[in-house]
Amino acid sequence: MSKTASTRFADGDRLEIGGWPVRLRVDGRARRVSLRVDRARSEIVALAPHPKRLNEAVAFAQEKSGWIAKQLAALPQRMSLAPGGVLRLNDKPYRLEVGPGRARMEADRIVAPDDPNWGLKVIRLAKREALSVLTERTAVHAAALSRPMPSVAVADPKARWGSCRPATQRAPAAIRYSWRLILAPAAVADYVAAHECAHLIEANHGPRFWALCERLAGDPAPHRAWLRAHAAELHAIGA
Repeated sequence: MSKTASTRFADGDRLEIGGWPVRLRVDGRARRVSLRVDRARSEIVALAPHPKRLNEAVAFAQEKSGWIAKQLAALPQRMSLAPGGVLRLNDKPYRLEVGPGRARMEADRIVAPDDPNWGLKVIRLAKREALSVLTERTAVHAAALSRPMPSVAVADPKARWGSCRPATQRAPAAIRYSWRLILAPAAVADYVAAHECAHLIEANHGPRFWALCERLAGDPAPHRAWLRAHAAELHAIGA
Protein backbone atom coordinates (compact mmCIF):
# COMPACT_ATOMS: atom_id res chain seq x y z
CA MET A 1 0.00 0.00 0.00
CA SER A 2 1.35 3.45 -0.94
CA LYS A 3 1.96 6.12 1.68
CA THR A 4 -0.69 8.33 0.03
CA ALA A 5 -3.31 5.58 0.17
CA SER A 6 -2.69 4.99 3.89
CA THR A 7 -2.58 8.67 4.91
CA ARG A 8 -5.68 10.48 6.12
CA PHE A 9 -6.23 13.88 4.55
CA ALA A 10 -8.73 16.58 5.48
CA ASP A 11 -10.36 19.49 3.71
CA GLY A 12 -7.98 22.47 3.85
CA ASP A 13 -4.79 20.43 4.32
CA ARG A 14 -1.71 21.88 2.64
CA LEU A 15 1.16 19.80 1.34
CA GLU A 16 4.09 20.08 -1.04
CA ILE A 17 4.24 18.13 -4.27
CA GLY A 18 7.51 18.42 -6.14
CA GLY A 19 8.37 21.37 -3.89
CA TRP A 20 5.21 23.29 -4.85
CA PRO A 21 2.26 24.15 -2.55
CA VAL A 22 -0.98 22.22 -2.99
CA ARG A 23 -4.13 22.81 -0.93
CA LEU A 24 -6.85 20.16 -0.60
CA ARG A 25 -10.46 21.19 -0.92
CA VAL A 26 -13.75 19.30 -0.78
CA ASP A 27 -16.42 20.67 -3.10
CA GLY A 28 -19.74 18.85 -3.09
CA ARG A 29 -20.61 20.40 -6.45
CA ALA A 30 -17.60 18.83 -8.15
CA ARG A 31 -18.22 15.72 -10.20
CA ARG A 32 -14.66 14.48 -10.27
CA VAL A 33 -11.21 14.98 -8.85
CA SER A 34 -9.45 17.93 -10.49
CA LEU A 35 -6.73 20.56 -10.11
CA ARG A 36 -6.97 24.33 -10.48
CA VAL A 37 -4.59 27.24 -10.06
CA ASP A 38 -5.33 29.68 -7.23
CA ARG A 39 -3.52 32.73 -8.57
CA ALA A 40 -4.26 34.86 -5.52
CA ARG A 41 -2.57 32.39 -3.15
CA SER A 42 0.04 31.19 -5.68
CA GLU A 43 -0.86 27.58 -5.07
CA ILE A 44 -2.65 24.63 -6.65
CA VAL A 45 -6.02 23.49 -5.32
CA ALA A 46 -6.73 19.77 -5.53
CA LEU A 47 -10.50 19.37 -5.59
CA ALA A 48 -12.41 16.31 -4.48
CA PRO A 49 -16.20 15.84 -4.56
CA HIS A 50 -16.17 14.04 -1.19
CA PRO A 51 -13.77 13.76 1.79
CA LYS A 52 -13.32 10.07 1.05
CA ARG A 53 -11.76 10.98 -2.31
CA LEU A 54 -9.09 13.33 -0.96
CA ASN A 55 -6.47 10.57 -1.20
CA GLU A 56 -7.40 10.22 -4.85
CA ALA A 57 -6.97 13.98 -5.29
CA VAL A 58 -3.50 13.81 -3.74
CA ALA A 59 -2.51 10.91 -5.98
CA PHE A 60 -3.79 12.80 -9.02
CA ALA A 61 -1.77 15.87 -8.02
CA GLN A 62 1.34 13.71 -7.67
CA GLU A 63 0.78 12.35 -11.17
CA LYS A 64 0.50 15.91 -12.47
CA SER A 65 3.56 17.26 -10.62
CA GLY A 66 5.09 18.46 -13.89
CA TRP A 67 1.95 20.40 -14.78
CA ILE A 68 1.85 21.88 -11.27
CA ALA A 69 5.45 23.06 -11.51
CA LYS A 70 4.83 24.64 -14.92
CA GLN A 71 1.70 26.50 -13.79
CA LEU A 72 3.15 27.89 -10.55
CA ALA A 73 6.51 28.78 -12.05
CA ALA A 74 4.68 30.97 -14.57
CA LEU A 75 3.01 33.06 -11.84
CA PRO A 76 4.45 36.49 -10.99
CA GLN A 77 7.16 36.54 -8.35
CA ARG A 78 6.51 38.45 -5.14
CA MET A 79 7.32 42.15 -5.61
CA SER A 80 8.59 44.02 -2.57
CA LEU A 81 8.10 47.78 -2.60
CA ALA A 82 11.33 49.74 -2.54
CA PRO A 83 12.46 53.38 -2.76
CA GLY A 84 12.92 54.43 -6.36
CA GLY A 85 10.02 52.35 -7.58
CA VAL A 86 6.56 53.37 -8.69
CA LEU A 87 3.26 52.32 -7.14
CA ARG A 88 0.06 52.92 -9.10
CA LEU A 89 -2.98 53.69 -6.95
CA ASN A 90 -6.40 54.28 -8.48
CA ASP A 91 -4.84 54.77 -11.94
CA LYS A 92 -2.29 57.33 -10.70
CA PRO A 93 1.47 56.56 -10.50
CA TYR A 94 3.34 57.58 -7.35
CA ARG A 95 7.13 57.63 -7.00
CA LEU A 96 8.29 55.83 -3.89
CA GLU A 97 10.82 57.85 -1.88
CA VAL A 98 12.59 58.03 1.46
CA GLY A 99 12.24 61.28 3.38
CA PRO A 100 12.05 62.75 6.89
CA GLY A 101 8.82 63.14 8.84
CA ARG A 102 5.76 60.96 8.85
CA ALA A 103 4.78 58.70 5.97
CA ARG A 104 2.63 60.63 3.53
CA MET A 105 1.13 60.83 0.05
CA GLU A 106 1.88 63.95 -1.92
CA ALA A 107 0.92 65.10 -5.41
CA ASP A 108 2.85 62.45 -7.31
CA ARG A 109 4.93 60.66 -4.69
CA ILE A 110 4.73 58.58 -1.53
CA VAL A 111 7.34 59.41 1.09
CA ALA A 112 8.19 57.37 4.18
CA PRO A 113 11.06 57.65 6.70
CA ASP A 114 14.10 55.44 6.28
CA ASP A 115 13.60 52.61 8.76
CA PRO A 116 12.98 48.84 8.69
CA ASN A 117 9.22 49.43 8.41
CA TRP A 118 9.46 51.62 5.30
CA GLY A 119 7.53 49.17 3.12
CA LEU A 120 4.85 48.56 5.74
CA LYS A 121 4.27 52.29 6.06
CA VAL A 122 3.77 52.58 2.30
CA ILE A 123 1.28 49.72 2.44
CA ARG A 124 -0.62 51.46 5.25
CA LEU A 125 -0.92 54.57 3.09
CA ALA A 126 -2.21 52.45 0.22
CA LYS A 127 -4.78 50.86 2.53
CA ARG A 128 -5.88 54.29 3.74
CA GLU A 129 -6.31 55.44 0.13
CA ALA A 130 -8.24 52.24 -0.67
CA LEU A 131 -10.64 52.87 2.20
CA SER A 132 -11.22 56.45 1.09
CA VAL A 133 -11.82 55.61 -2.57
CA LEU A 134 -13.96 52.54 -1.95
CA THR A 135 -16.04 54.35 0.68
CA GLU A 136 -16.75 57.11 -1.84
CA ARG A 137 -17.73 54.66 -4.60
CA THR A 138 -19.88 52.69 -2.17
CA ALA A 139 -21.73 55.87 -1.22
CA VAL A 140 -22.39 56.61 -4.90
CA HIS A 141 -23.76 53.16 -5.65
CA ALA A 142 -25.77 52.83 -2.45
CA ALA A 143 -27.42 56.18 -3.20
CA ALA A 144 -28.19 55.06 -6.76
CA LEU A 145 -30.00 52.05 -5.28
CA SER A 146 -31.76 54.19 -2.64
CA ARG A 147 -30.12 52.17 0.12
CA PRO A 148 -28.62 53.51 3.36
CA MET A 149 -24.85 53.81 3.36
CA PRO A 150 -23.32 50.59 4.74
CA SER A 151 -20.24 50.54 6.91
CA VAL A 152 -17.09 50.02 4.85
CA ALA A 153 -13.79 48.38 5.79
CA VAL A 154 -10.74 47.05 3.98
CA ALA A 155 -8.76 43.90 4.70
CA ASP A 156 -6.44 41.55 2.83
CA PRO A 157 -8.44 38.42 1.95
CA LYS A 158 -6.85 35.95 -0.45
CA ALA A 159 -9.96 34.59 -2.14
CA ARG A 160 -12.40 37.52 -2.38
CA TRP A 161 -12.30 41.08 -3.65
CA GLY A 162 -15.30 42.06 -1.56
CA SER A 163 -18.08 40.76 0.67
CA CYS A 164 -21.42 42.21 1.69
CA ARG A 165 -23.57 41.61 4.74
CA PRO A 166 -27.03 43.04 3.99
CA ALA A 167 -28.87 44.92 6.71
CA THR A 168 -30.95 42.99 9.22
CA GLN A 169 -33.16 44.01 12.11
CA ARG A 170 -30.19 43.53 14.42
CA ALA A 171 -27.37 45.09 12.41
CA PRO A 172 -26.84 47.59 9.60
CA ALA A 173 -25.34 46.55 6.28
CA ALA A 174 -21.56 46.17 6.06
CA ILE A 175 -19.21 45.80 3.10
CA ARG A 176 -15.60 44.70 3.26
CA TYR A 177 -13.16 45.06 0.38
CA SER A 178 -9.67 43.89 -0.42
CA TRP A 179 -7.38 46.89 -0.10
CA ARG A 180 -5.56 45.62 -3.18
CA LEU A 181 -8.38 46.92 -5.36
CA ILE A 182 -6.67 50.32 -5.14
CA LEU A 183 -3.85 48.73 -7.20
CA ALA A 184 -6.31 47.82 -9.96
CA PRO A 185 -7.70 50.15 -12.64
CA ALA A 186 -10.26 52.54 -11.15
CA ALA A 187 -13.04 51.11 -13.33
CA VAL A 188 -12.35 47.62 -12.00
CA ALA A 189 -12.44 48.77 -8.36
CA ASP A 190 -15.63 50.67 -9.09
CA TYR A 191 -17.20 47.52 -10.53
CA VAL A 192 -16.42 45.60 -7.32
CA ALA A 193 -18.04 48.37 -5.29
CA ALA A 194 -21.11 48.20 -7.55
CA HIS A 195 -21.12 44.39 -7.23
CA GLU A 196 -21.13 44.49 -3.44
CA CYS A 197 -23.75 47.26 -3.33
CA ALA A 198 -26.00 45.19 -5.59
CA HIS A 199 -25.91 42.58 -2.82
CA LEU A 200 -27.62 45.12 -0.56
CA ILE A 201 -30.72 44.29 -2.59
CA GLU A 202 -30.03 40.86 -4.08
CA ALA A 203 -28.16 38.47 -1.78
CA ASN A 204 -27.48 36.07 -4.67
CA HIS A 205 -26.00 35.98 -8.15
CA GLY A 206 -29.22 35.62 -10.09
CA PRO A 207 -30.34 37.56 -13.18
CA ARG A 208 -31.73 40.47 -11.15
CA PHE A 209 -28.42 40.81 -9.34
CA TRP A 210 -26.42 40.99 -12.57
CA ALA A 211 -28.91 43.47 -13.99
CA LEU A 212 -28.22 45.74 -11.01
CA CYS A 213 -24.46 45.41 -11.54
CA GLU A 214 -24.79 46.38 -15.17
CA ARG A 215 -27.02 49.31 -14.28
CA LEU A 216 -24.43 50.61 -11.82
CA ALA A 217 -21.14 49.92 -13.59
CA GLY A 218 -21.80 48.65 -17.11
CA ASP A 219 -20.91 45.24 -18.48
CA PRO A 220 -19.27 43.23 -15.66
CA ALA A 221 -17.47 40.82 -18.02
CA PRO A 222 -14.32 42.85 -18.80
CA HIS A 223 -13.80 43.79 -15.15
CA ARG A 224 -14.23 40.19 -13.99
CA ALA A 225 -11.84 39.04 -16.70
CA TRP A 226 -9.25 41.62 -15.64
CA LEU A 227 -9.37 40.46 -12.02
CA ARG A 228 -8.98 36.81 -13.04
CA ALA A 229 -6.01 37.65 -15.25
CA HIS A 230 -4.20 39.94 -12.80
CA ALA A 231 -5.10 38.56 -9.36
CA ALA A 232 -1.66 37.02 -8.87
CA GLU A 233 0.07 40.30 -9.75
CA LEU A 234 -1.95 42.26 -7.21
CA HIS A 235 -1.37 39.71 -4.46
CA ALA A 236 2.36 39.57 -5.25
CA ILE A 237 2.85 43.17 -4.11
CA GLY A 238 4.02 43.46 -0.53
CA ALA A 239 6.32 45.14 1.93
